[in-house]
Amino acid sequence: MKEVVGFIKGSIAIVTRGGRAYYAWIAFLLLLILQGVAAYVDQSRAGMIITNMRDQVSWAFYIGNFTFLVGVGAAAVLLVIPAYIYDWKPIKEVAVFGELLAICAMIMCLLFVTVDMGHPERFWHLIPFIGRMNFPSSLLGWDALVLNVYLILNLVIATYLIFCGFRGKEYNHNFVVPLVLGSIPMAISIHTVTAFLYNGMASRPYWNSAILAPRFLASAFCSGPAILLILFQILRKTTRFAIKDEALHKIAELMAYAMGFNLFLAFAEIFKEYYSDTQHLIHIQYLYGGLHGHQSPIAIYGWGSLLLGIAAFLLFLIPATRKNPVTMNLGCVMIYISVYIEKGIALIIPGYTPDTLGQVYEYVPSLTELRISIGIFSVGFLLFTLMVKVAIAAMFGRDDPAPQPVPVPSLAAGE
Repeated sequence: MKEVVGFIKGSIAIVTRGGRAYYAWIAFLLLLILQGVAAYVDQSRAGMIITNMRDQVSWAFYIGNFTFLVGVGAAAVLLVIPAYIYDWKPIKEVAVFGELLAICAMIMCLLFVTVDMGHPERFWHLIPFIGRMNFPSSLLGWDALVLNVYLILNLVIATYLIFCGFRGKEYNHNFVVPLVLGSIPMAISIHTVTAFLYNGMASRPYWNSAILAPRFLASAFCSGPAILLILFQILRKTTRFAIKDEALHKIAELMAYAMGFNLFLAFAEIFKEYYSDTQHLIHIQYLYGGLHGHQSPIAIYGWGSLLLGIAAFLLFLIPATRKNPVTMNLGCVMIYISVYIEKGIALIIPGYTPDTLGQVYEYVPSLTELRISIGIFSVGFLLFTLMVKVAIAAMFGRDDPAPQPVPVPSLAAGE
């Protein structure tokens, strides 16, 4: 217990130390969080009417961000598999950061679900065996279950590894590896069940596709690693964390395969809709063109997502551009934007437009929705910043104010 208390005190001491840039970044995030809280208070007082969601489009910006972040969280498995299944040490040494990203992504997911609810005090109904969600027949109940289990798994794994590093002791291989291996099917489950929430709706033909779940997984294995690749390069330049080039290049190679599969599934779906030319084609027409002679306001986003995805895939497919820092980072940014649009605007809006009665409601996020979303993302960035700072200090035994700082072995020390 004394070691646990010392770890908590040491962690607090670590996150309260830093240079001017660090304090400025923290202050900036706190300001964004405060404005998000203020916007949420306004939404709670006035009701969901101050958002631009209506009966025609009842899932919108909040759920789009939720869907995207589920994929970001699931992407940790792209580091876990080569690290612990194939025992590849260059990635094993950085796998903990994928778990930290997954923790932050899951917390943001739960926050987006909360703000999307008209009565957040009823959130407890989503908890299986406690709430009244008709579990196990309710897919929302299953989604809440797998998200929370995945969050707890990553929280336990990451906390334990950092705690061992803080104490300067090797981690228990028999304790960590089963948890890590258990997180792999859970990572697949969180995005699969989320996809089932969409494709289980028979009245929404745009979503009612069996390939939606594999598309979700393929895009997830691109967006999360894109964030990590840029993060690893920042850490390598600003800390003593020596991330090997071969780890970055291997992650980029895996992203190329995932992006290629994602594009293949996207083109398969486009071919099916246009070649069959049924009345259901109207939804994809709204995404890429327009309806009844009117240009769709989201067509530019649909085409932008597709073209950015293709360009990024080509950059990561060619070894020379995949290993070049400039083109690799450019590809990461393009993949992030492409998947963010794909999981938000290009997924939700066409599914609701036109609605089941044939009405076309052109949804655009309100200022309130944007402010609250910025606040939630700021919460995730703040948590990730603080956890990475503690992890770096623990892994390298730096002279941060902590009880009895000691040298720390690498994360592969359990072998």
